[in-house]
Amino acid sequence: MSDCKAECTQNSPFAEDLEPGTYWWCSCGKSKKGAFCDGAHKEEKKFKPVKVEITADQKVFLCGCKKTKAAPYCDGSHKE
Repeated sequence: MSDCKAECTQNSPFAEDLEPGTYWWCSCGKSKKGAFCDGAHKEEKKFKPVKVEITADQKVFLCGCKKTKAAPYCDGSHKE
C-alpha cells in the first residue's frame, strides 16, 4: 500500500449549509467537488470517503486541509 498523504484541498474549512441526508466527505483531497467525494480516490486504496449523516438543516464546517483529527469536521488543524 502506498504511503501517500492526502492533498490539501484548501487551507480552511468548507462551510456548507446542508439539508437532511447522507453525504460523503472526500478524505483524499483529489475531488473536484470541494468537500465531497467524486470517486477520485479509487486509484489510492488508502483513502475512503467518510459518511456524514445530517438529520436537520444545519451549517457544518468540513475539513479542507485533510489534517483534522475529527474527520470529517474541521478541528483547526489548518492553523498549525
